[in-house]
Amino acid sequence: MPKAVWNDLVVAESDDTVLVEGNHYFPRTALREDLIRPSDTHTVCPWKGTASYYTLEHGGATSPDAVWYYSDPKPEAEMVRDRVAFWKDVRVVD
Repeated sequence: MPKAVWNDLVVAESDDTVLVEGNHYFPRTALREDLIRPSDTHTVCPWKGTASYYTLEHGGATSPDAVWYYSDPKPEAEMVRDRVAFWKDVRVVD
């Protein structure tokens, strides 16, 4: 089962991920609420739409904007709706 791991903590875990452009998109419900805080960062993908971010925090450590999601993806990216993906120092392992 794929897991997103940051600082030896499992941030998300699910056997229902969607692989898009090499990134595992986990169900939003799989993300640990106690480790995230909203970010003001937004970026735009030409085919998926506007991405929003969460920062990971735990035990004094932070990983700014390490989690991203598309709250209103474009029609061709509907498969990522209600899902989150990870980058920076988050590893996705099977």
